[in-house]
Amino acid sequence: MRYTDFTPFDLVLLAQGLGVSVALFLGTSLIGLFIGILWAVVRFYRVPVLLQIVTFVSELLKNSPVLVQLFLVFFGLPALFHIRITPVTAATITLSANTAAFVYVIAVSAIESIGRDQIEAARVFGLTRWQVLRHVVAPQAMAFAIGPLIALLVNQLQVTSLISVIGVVDLTKIGNILNLRTLKPFIVWTAVGLLYYATAKLVALLGTRFENRLRAHSAWRGL
Repeated sequence: MRYTDFTPFDLVLLAQGLGVSVALFLGTSLIGLFIGILWAVVRFYRVPVLLQIVTFVSELLKNSPVLVQLFLVFFGLPALFHIRITPVTAATITLSANTAAFVYVIAVSAIESIGRDQIEAARVFGLTRWQVLRHVVAPQAMAFAIGPLIALLVNQLQVTSLISVIGVVDLTKIGNILNLRTLKPFIVWTAVGLLYYATAKLVALLGTRFENRLRAHSAWRGL
């Protein structure tokens, strides 16, 4: 086979690589959303000790390169604790933690955007702190945070391209393999870039539709 040959199977490889990227993106986004919101709840309740730990960890994750975090998890943790971590596990841990740090910032900003008078009024009417969080804070905070969250998810989809450096056979890794085999970098990387672009546009479109429905529902409820 000449180096310049493309085969129909290359399309299958690109589709498989895209599937790996999307699967990791969806999984780590859900984990990151859960952890980030949990951290924001810790901030809302001002839990002693946990609040300081959450603040420190989120600052560390926000202000350090994702690639360094990836290397630290994949190479550093096995050397330190003498454990075996697969590339997919390392990618899942790193991307989930990084997403959680930024979700935490967005959630805290959304919570703090709500007037304290509403929270105090709810407490006067006898609502517990959990009821205040669920019925007063959460609906308004979600409407405030949905826009930044969509932008974050689009960015995190692009960040998944970094995981190829530790051996995860994602879309970028497949692109690199095809590039080395065909020696046609312009065609290969254009195709890879277009696939990332189309996926990001789909995420943004679905997020925007969800945001419009949420805002319409919030307006109907008078929030």
